[in-house]
Amino acid sequence: MFEAIGEFLVSLPHELYLIIISIVPFIELRGAIPVGIGFGMNPVEVFLICVIANCIPVPFIIFLIKPIFKWLKRFRPFEKIITKLEGIADKKSGQITAYKYELVGLMLFVGIPLPGTGAWSGALVAALLNMRIKHAFVAIFLGVIMAGILVTLISSGALAALKFLV
Repeated sequence: MFEAIGEFLVSLPHELYLIIISIVPFIELRGAIPVGIGFGMNPVEVFLICVIANCIPVPFIIFLIKPIFKWLKRFRPFEKIITKLEGIADKKSGQITAYKYELVGLMLFVGIPLPGTGAWSGALVAALLNMRIKHAFVAIFLGVIMAGILVTLISSGALAALKFLV
């Protein structure tokens, strides 16, 4: 089954493949940009596609995550999972509010390409901190741009180094 899904995804146009990867939580543009550059696509085009696609779920997460969590907590199997997710987000929010300015902290949190950071995590934390959506979205968008630039530069440099060695 997973092979069939993999074959289907690889058969898609590269741009659509990058959009799908960029929207997936935990992978986001940090995984999509190296794939696009590995496909031999123009790094600027890859960057633009991945940044835009990575920001698509952000407003939906900010608006809908609290009502979804509240509804899911009514069901026993989900209660522990949601509580654990809220705990993780609460720990991440401590990293954000440790900065003097929440929005700068949110931007840096999203912009530094480390595991567990990104647009999805940033949107979840922004929602749980009750940040204003337009401010949170701008901070997350700037963080996604920052992460995209870093990942694009690293991926382009790594590919160039591999070509040089081979």
